[in-house]
Amino acid sequence: MTEPDYSAQGPLGGFGPEDLLGCYARGVFPMAESRDDPRVFIIEPEQRGVIPLDAFHIPTRLRRTVRNEPFEVRVDTAFEAVLDGCAAAQGPEREETWINAPIRRLYAALFAQGFVHSVECWKDERLAGGLYGVSVGGAFFGESMFSRERDASKVALVHLVARLRKGGWTLLDAQFLTDHLSQFGAVETPQAAYLRRLKPALKGTVDETVLIAPMTGAEAVDWALRPA
Repeated sequence: MTEPDYSAQGPLGGFGPEDLLGCYARGVFPMAESRDDPRVFIIEPEQRGVIPLDAFHIPTRLRRTVRNEPFEVRVDTAFEAVLDGCAAAQGPEREETWINAPIRRLYAALFAQGFVHSVECWKDERLAGGLYGVSVGGAFFGESMFSRERDASKVALVHLVARLRKGGWTLLDAQFLTDHLSQFGAVETPQAAYLRRLKPALKGTVDETVLIAPMTGAEAVDWALRPA
């Protein structure tokens, strides 16, 4: 299901950061047809991809990789660079690039307000991969990820899940189920069931400081897999 696009009335079509937060609270989210299309559409899928925080799976090889710490993991230090990486990248994480100029401005504005976070994997002071998403209450809405080196986005996802679990988040929205996310335990749920989970999650109280606090690879694996 899509609502009308908001491209006709100015640079963001009369649709600003507060409107975007309202969309997440209603269980819908924005997307563009392509990087060069100036329109922004509001999407409400019939089936929703969700990564269960209490049933997250890490493949055996990836567990070793995360513990060995091939990357330095940082949070919120290079959001614009992560956005650039996600906008430029194509691959198993995403079939096509959809981050256009209005989308960039919306998320940059929410980042400035503290609602958007980026998890970054660095190697030799070079950004190797990462992800970003929106945090509202106890719900985290994953938006996009990218890798320039093997496993970089996967390591970022493990660290994100570990921090969300440690900090008290209860819902990790993945928008759509993909083969790439299925390996981590992602499932598909009807939108109506998703909305029933979303309402209490939005009211949740979390410890935002956990997102940016240092965490070793071993700690990340432990928290991501810790029984509920």
